[in-house]
Amino acid sequence: MPHRYSSTNKWFAILAAAAALTVVNQGSVQAGSATGAATEWTQLANNAQLVDLMKSSGIQVDNQLTQISQLAEQIQNQLKIYENMLQNTAQLPSHVWGEVESDLNQLRSIVEQGQSISFSMGNADDVLQQRFQSYADLKTNLPDNATFSSTYQSWSDTNRDTIASSLKAASLTADQFDSEEGAMSSLRSMSESADGQMKALQVGHEIAAQQVAQMQKLRGLVSQQMTMMGTWLQTEQTDKDLAQARREKFFSATAPSTSGGEKMKVEW
Repeated sequence: MPHRYSSTNKWFAILAAAAALTVVNQGSVQAGSATGAATEWTQLANNAQLVDLMKSSGIQVDNQLTQISQLAEQIQNQLKIYENMLQNTAQLPSHVWGEVESDLNQLRSIVEQGQSISFSMGNADDVLQQRFQSYADLKTNLPDNATFSSTYQSWSDTNRDTIASSLKAASLTADQFDSEEGAMSSLRSMSESADGQMKALQVGHEIAAQQVAQMQKLRGLVSQQMTMMGTWLQTEQTDKDLAQARREKFFSATAPSTSGGEKMKVEW
C-alpha cells in the first residue's frame, strides 16, 4: 500500500461569526458556506467593524489558500501512485479503492472551498462599494475597469467550466461532482471495473492539478484586492489626519489682540 499523507489538515471555515473570518481546526474538515459568508458581511452594520474585519482577513485567506493548494498537490501525487498501482494489477482492491474515494471526495471539498472563498471576497467588494463612495471610485489595475466582484465571478465560472470539461472525458457531469452523495455514487459505479477505476484516477489527477493552478490564481486575486484596500485605507487615513491637523491649527490659533488702541470717543 502506498504511503498515506496525514489526514489531519487545516480547513477554511468562512466567516463562521461576524466577529471572526475563519476557524481553523486540526483533524477535521469544515466546508465554508457561500451563503453564510455573504450574510456575515452584510450583517456588519458598523462600517468600522467591516473595515477592521476586511483588514484582518487578507493574511488568513492567503494562508488558507496556501494550505488548500498544498493539499490539492498531495492528492494529485497520491492519485498518480494509485494509477501506477493499477497498471500493475487487474483492479485495485476494495480497501485501496476506499482510500481513493476519500481522496477524491477531499478534492471535491477543495473545489467547494475555493468557490466559497471567491464568493465571500467578491461579496465583500460589493459591500465596500455600496458603503464607501471613495472605495467605489478607486481605480484599480484590473482590466476593462472590472470590479473584484466580477473578477471573482469570472474565476469561479472558469474553474467550474474547466472541471466540467475534465469530468466529461470520464462520462461524468458537474452536477455529480457538486455533492458528496453524487460523487460517491459515481465512484462506486466506476470501481466495478479496472477501466472505470483508471478513468476516475485520471480525471481526479487532472482536476487536482487544475486546482493547484486555480488556487494560485485565486490567491493572486486576494493579494491584489488586499493591496488595493490597503491603498484606499491609507488614503482615507491621510485625509482624516490632514483634516484633524487643520482643525487643531484653527482652534489653537491665538486670537488677534484688541488692546493698545485709542479709546473710542463717544459723544452724546
